[in-house]
Amino acid sequence: MPARRNLSASDVESYATPFLKFITDNPTVFHAVDELGKRLQAHGFTKLTSREPWFGKIRPAGKYFIERNGSSIIAFVIGSNYQAGNGAAVIASHVDAITTKVKPISTKPTTAGYVQLGIAPYAGGLNKTWWDRDLGIGGKVLVKDTSTGKIESRLFKLDWPIARIPTLAPHFGAPAYDPNPNPETQMVPIIGLDNSGAEADTSNNRSLIGCSAGVFASTQPPRLVTAVTKEMQVEPQDIVNWELEVFDTQPAQLGGLDKEFIFAPRIDDKLCSYAAIEALIASTEDTADSSFLTDDDSILKIVGCFDDEEIGSLLRQGARSNFLPSTIERIVAAFAGSLSIPEYIAQTYANSFMISADVSHAVNPNYLNVYLENHAPRLNVGVAVQADPNGHTTTNSVSTAFLQKVAESCDSQLQVFQIRNDSRSGGTVGPMLSSAMGMRAVDAGLPQLSMHSIRATCGNLDPGLGVKLFKGFFDHFEAVDAQFK
Repeated sequence: MPARRNLSASDVESYATPFLKFITDNPTVFHAVDELGKRLQAHGFTKLTSREPWFGKIRPAGKYFIERNGSSIIAFVIGSNYQAGNGAAVIASHVDAITTKVKPISTKPTTAGYVQLGIAPYAGGLNKTWWDRDLGIGGKVLVKDTSTGKIESRLFKLDWPIARIPTLAPHFGAPAYDPNPNPETQMVPIIGLDNSGAEADTSNNRSLIGCSAGVFASTQPPRLVTAVTKEMQVEPQDIVNWELEVFDTQPAQLGGLDKEFIFAPRIDDKLCSYAAIEALIASTEDTADSSFLTDDDSILKIVGCFDDEEIGSLLRQGARSNFLPSTIERIVAAFAGSLSIPEYIAQTYANSFMISADVSHAVNPNYLNVYLENHAPRLNVGVAVQADPNGHTTTNSVSTAFLQKVAESCDSQLQVFQIRNDSRSGGTVGPMLSSAMGMRAVDAGLPQLSMHSIRATCGNLDPGLGVKLFKGFFDHFEAVDAQFK
């Protein structure tokens, strides 16, 4: 069997353009998870469902993935020599991003000739960076199949900006400089014009879209419903419900004099999710001759990309749910036979290690004073280990040493980030998952500028540098783990 090889410099650079396309083409969490699933299927992964038993379906050397709510995804590879109780190399990230979501009843009265849309902030959405941006719309639409009566989920997006949140010109004085605009009344996007001079009543709305009272579409802006039904080729009365996001439509692109930057929306945290999935794919294929590389593996290799991290991870598709633990436990149970499953599950967790992969703060040259000396990661250098003395991350001396050994094995460079004592630290999915399963863990992610802005910046090599380290984690886990027993 050919030896595993580390990614070369050209390999690392090659991930930039595909990442740009991934970010641009998949603006909502539903589109992103769907695309990650398609990538996995294209590389031989089989999709599983939670509603059916896995016993007899999953096998050694198999590659699988499972989704929840269409907004979270877990992919895993079973080593050819895997046995119940063996460890797992786990990378956990989040695939949701700060955004705005369409309200359940999004119709608003026409105001001064403007048609507006009712939206609400998701996490830190609708901050000052959302003013005067070209905003698109898309997400998940539930549609009833009139021939079968079944309800199915379909993806939807429009390929042009439909909304904008206009600023007030500085000529109007103090109101234009208000540092705390009201997000309910002063940050309402405009989506069209209606200069008829009369308020359209409910019957006119229904007449426009061709549906009766009580139908979901009758509670939404008629012209939006028309746009959705035209794009999806369905009738208004067939729309049961939807979950739509309003997002920045400007494409992700390379920037800088030598194109060493990536300027993009939704980097936090499509970046680490993308890198983790690509690393799992690469770890199962030798890039030199495409040989399958699970022949000597006795472990599980797992990537989890979760929704709702930006709002606390508490929902069923979040990392605080049973999604990851139950997936691992079902894998173990499928291989445990008639033996003690709880014993094997506990053994699995003890033998496992997790990288909690969430983006870190890159050093900002205009605000050097807010960074802790020697803890300020740079772009295009490598993944940053994230430390926090108050338990906001999982990092400790053992897990840092473990990841350092992985980095040495795959010729990767690690950086380190910790917040100053006079600043507030953010959180990740790491502590909640590590504590729930008792799994060793480290927090480490790729650095970016302008976190929580509608557009952010990372390095053009950073997607590939993430893939390189994460692939090295999967490739060298067993050898490194043997040094810590």
